[in-house]
Amino acid sequence: MTISRSRWADTDVTFWYHTISRCVRRAMLISEDGSPGRKNWIDNRLKELDRIFAISVGGLSIMDNHLHFLLRIDVEQSCQWSAIEVAKRWMTLYPPRGSDRKPFNVTDEFLKLKVDIAAWVAATRKRLSSLRWFMKCFKEPLARLADKQDGCTGAFFEGRYKSIAILDEEALLSVCD
Repeated sequence: MTISRSRWADTDVTFWYHTISRCVRRAMLISEDGSPGRKNWIDNRLKELDRIFAISVGGLSIMDNHLHFLLRIDVEQSCQWSAIEVAKRWMTLYPPRGSDRKPFNVTDEFLKLKVDIAAWVAATRKRLSSLRWFMKCFKEPLARLADKQDGCTGAFFEGRYKSIAILDEEALLSVCD
């Protein structure tokens, strides 16, 4: 039986998840010449997302054609953020753009307009503690970078990532090995 993607990560069950994402078309995550370009980008992107999301990176393994993450979802942390904090974090990920498609500086007035929309704040707060959104925000820019470096187009990662719930301390220690 297929499980809805929205139920892949249930914080009522556990906060820890082991996620795996594979490349397609025999693409390599790390360049064969050994240059640290993509690895540095992966490290930097994870640090950035760790500051924005209510998800902590507990571990990382970069293989030739796939990634392993140990992630901890902290919904309580996101509930403590003010509406302004939620908006600022989201604007860091997705800067607003004008009609010319160029990002513009976020003003206090713009933030005030956003935080006055309670439904938007609630949905955004939920996204900032969502494993799906975390993986999307990680994989999409990496795929664009890799396609540009490889001089090709199309999918870089398999469509979905695999998510395994870590249900007890023994499983957590096993994943950390």
